[in-house]
Amino acid sequence: MESAEEAVRAVEEPAERPEARLERAVRAAEQALIEYEIAVETFRVEVDNFSRLHHQKLGPMYTRLDELDARIAEAVAARTGDPEDIRKADEARARVMPMPGVEELFHGWMDGDGLFPEAAAMLTDQPVQPPQRVRPSDEARKLYRELARKAHPDLAQEETERARREEFITRVNAAYARGDETLLRELAVEWAAGPAPAEQGPTPSEELYARLEWLAQRKEMLTLVAKDLEESAIGAMLRLAPDDPDRLLDEIADQLLAQVAAREAELAALLG
Repeated sequence: MESAEEAVRAVEEPAERPEARLERAVRAAEQALIEYEIAVETFRVEVDNFSRLHHQKLGPMYTRLDELDARIAEAVAARTGDPEDIRKADEARARVMPMPGVEELFHGWMDGDGLFPEAAAMLTDQPVQPPQRVRPSDEARKLYRELARKAHPDLAQEETERARREEFITRVNAAYARGDETLLRELAVEWAAGPAPAEQGPTPSEELYARLEWLAQRKEMLTLVAKDLEESAIGAMLRLAPDDPDRLLDEIADQLLAQVAAREAELAALLG
């Protein structure tokens, strides 16, 4: 039999609304999706930056190897006269990128007095200033995550508020991709001074179920994006040394230099 105390408590504590558990599930799914989006975007930036560094540092070596392979095939074809060797030589030459013209080759490397120092150093085998790195600092990553969690468009309940958040997050993503820590700090101040997110009131069960379905579809789409990034050539390379990608680039560069030296020796023997 129910005690008087239990009866009083039942009157004082209203029963939980039917939608309450569903609302909590939606809120949890929203936060989980935001964290997942942050992880995918962070990895995308890392892949883009590593791809840029890979192209800048190793691109010339791959081009040199292609040129040496073409010249070796041509030397073999000239020596044997065999139609199959000639075909292989033609294919190897076709794989070589056309040499750019002088103006294109030195675009951005010449001033009124001739070559810039960096270009002159390259042509004389002197050390060249390494390419500018675009890798967000730890502080930039921290600022980005905080802003993404606070201002993510998926937290908006009204279309106007969602549009404001989307415009703001676009600027946040651009600043993070450039590793611009100063701009990220300015954006944090801007967001703190802006209007507070609208209070979320009770929503009908139909809308909550539709919201959960949309969140699931969004997660599925992001999973495909993450899979494509992970399975890309650059993504696979980055996973080999996530904490020290520079070391991986140096190791690949050493391997390519050894291959270049071997090809040059092979070509010299053919032409000698």
